[in-house]
Formats: sequence, structure tokens, C-alpha cells
Amino acid sequence: MKKMILAVGLLGLTGSLAIATPSYADEVVCRGTLRTAQVTNLRVPSGAACTLNGTRVRGNIRVQSRATLTATGVRVNGNIQAENATRVTVRSQSVVGGNIQIEESQAATITDTRINGDLQFEENTSLLQAARNTIGGNLQGFKNRGGLRVNSNRIGGNLQCKENRPAPTGRGNVVRGNKEDQCARL
Repeated sequence: MKKMILAVGLLGLTGSLAIATPSYADEVVCRGTLRTAQVTNLRVPSGAACTLNGTRVRGNIRVQSRATLTATGVRVNGNIQAENATRVTVRSQSVVGGNIQIEESQAATITDTRINGDLQFEENTSLLQAARNTIGGNLQGFKNRGGLRVNSNRIGGNLQCKENRPAPTGRGNVVRGNKEDQCARL
């Protein structure tokens, strides 16, 4: 009986150590859901889906080919970078210390997020949305083919849009810098 209690106690201790270990890993590979953990860097591998809820990332998030990221209430000290991703969603009071870059991907929705750097959409193929964000740098949309909606953002730099088809739509954006090209009236 004492051996069984000791074994259960050690199992409980080991289980809690196993949960704490990923919170200090150099790079966590995310497939599935990661809740209120703290990680250094995070990667969503090709073809995987990752859901983050309240996760803290001290470094960067990379979203790889055909991968999907849904991030709610996250804190990222570095950047969120997606290339050839299926979908990227960042929402609900998330904070990104660097940039969000979505390139050669499909769809993306960035809402109710504070981004200290730039928000960049380049050469994507499906609907892109940026709404109610506070962006310290620029919001840029270049050569996107699925539509770009830009609504009610506060932008510390410039709002720049070129060569998007169809042309971007939106309103209610407050821009400290310039509204340029296709986004001149947004």
C-alpha cells in the first residue's frame, strides 16, 4: 500500500514536471491546443492546426506551409510569421511586440490586437481582414488576390496598399502617417 501511494505521488510529481518542461523549451511544435503555457519560440509545422489560448511566447511564432494558427489572447514578444499558410487568425486582446507578416498564404484575420511593429499582407490568395487593431508601425497590403478589408484600425505609421485585386475596402482607420495608393480613402 505504501509503495502504491509513493508511486502515485511520484507519478503526480513527474506529471507536473512534464507539464512545466515545455514552458521553458527553445521551440515548441504545436499541433492541437496550447493553453496558458509560456514558451520561447513556437512553430506550427506543415499541414498542422494550432490553437493558442492565452499563451505567452517570449520569441517568435512561425506558421509553415498549409498550416493553420488560431491565437486568442496571446502575448508574443517577437513576430508572427506565416508563409504558405492556410489560415492565420489573431484576435481578442492579443499583443505582438514585433511584426505580423502573412506572405504567400491563403486567408488571415487580425482583429482586436495590439501590434508594436508592422502588419504586412503580401501575395495572399483568400480574404484578409484587419479590424480594430492598434498598430505601432505600418499596415501594408501588396499584391493580394482574395480581397483585403481594413476597418477601424489605429495606425502609428502608414497605411499602404498596392496591386491588390480586388482593391481593398474599409473605413474608420486613424492613420498618423499617410494613406497611400489603393488605401488612400480608407
